[in-house]
Amino acid sequence: MPINEMRAISTFTKAVELGSLRKAAAALGVSPQAASQAVAQLEQHLGVRLLHRTTRHIALTDEGQQFLESAQPAMAMLERALQRVTVAKDEIAGPLRIIAPRSSFATLLWPVINAFCEEYPDVQPDLHLDDQIANWVEERADVGFRIGAPPEEGLIARKLFVVSLVICAAPKYLERHGIPKTLDELSDHRCSMFRRPVTGQVYPWFLKVGDELVQREFPPALSTNDTETELQAVLDGRVIGQLAAFSAVPHLRAGRLVPVLTQHMTDHMSVHLFYGSRRAQPARVRKFIDFAVERLTDSPDYVLNEREIREMTGRTRFPPS
Repeated sequence: MPINEMRAISTFTKAVELGSLRKAAAALGVSPQAASQAVAQLEQHLGVRLLHRTTRHIALTDEGQQFLESAQPAMAMLERALQRVTVAKDEIAGPLRIIAPRSSFATLLWPVINAFCEEYPDVQPDLHLDDQIANWVEERADVGFRIGAPPEEGLIARKLFVVSLVICAAPKYLERHGIPKTLDELSDHRCSMFRRPVTGQVYPWFLKVGDELVQREFPPALSTNDTETELQAVLDGRVIGQLAAFSAVPHLRAGRLVPVLTQHMTDHMSVHLFYGSRRAQPARVRKFIDFAVERLTDSPDYVLNEREIREMTGRTRFPPS
C-alpha cells in the first residue's frame, strides 16, 4: 500500500506531542484506526519501530527519538510556510501580474490600475503590454485582457464591452478633402492603415455592409504599427482613419474628431478580461478582477450609443470636395 509520508510524519509528531494516538487522530480529524495505520505504515516504510504503544500509552523508541529530533524542525518550518501562504492569500497586497495588448490599451487600462492602487496601496502591479497573443503559462499572469475573440480553452473570460471600429477624421481634414459618402469614395481619400506589430502586414479596414462583415484595403497615405501615432495623425488632419471607438470616444465627444459612414461601424470584436481559476486565487487577484469588471463593463467612457452617433453625424456640415 502506498504511503503518504507527510500525513504519516504529521500523525507521528502530533501523537508524541499529545501523548496519544487517539488525541492525535482527533486533532487531525481522522479516525483512531487511520492514525494508528499511518504510524504503522511509516514504521514499515522506515524499517524501524518508532513507538512503544499500548491501548492507553505511547513511548518513543531510541530510533523514534532520533527521527523526532530530525523531523520536528522540518515540520515546524513547513507549518510556518503554510501559515504564511494562507495569510498572504487573504491580504490585498503583493505582486499582481497583468498582461494586455500594447496597441491603444495602456490609456484605457492605466486609470483602472491607478484607482485600484489608490484603494489598495500595498499591491504591486506588474504590467506586461504586448500585441502578440500571450502564453498564459509562460507569462505567469494573474489577469489578462484581450481585444477580439475570447482566449483559449481552460481560461475563464469575462466580456467587458464591444469594440466598435469607427471611420473618423478631424474637422479640418473634412473641410479640406470633403466628406466621403460611400465606401468607394474612400479610395480617393488620404487613408491611414495600421500595420500588425508582429508581422508588419497591413491590417484591413473591417466594415459592416448590411448584415455582412467585409474587409477593405485602401492606398495608404500613412501606415504605422503604433495606434497612438495613427490617432495623432488623424487628429492633426493628416489622414482619415478607422479607429477603435474606445480610443476615439473622448475626441469624438469633444468635436476634435467627426464620425463618417457610421452605417458601416462594426461590432464584431470585444474586450475580454480573463484569468485562470475561480478558486485558490489570492485576495488581491480576486479584488482586481471584480474592480476591473465593475469599472469597465459597458463603460460609457469607451462605448458610443446610437443617439450620440446620430447627433455627431448630424453636426457635420462641410462642403463636398
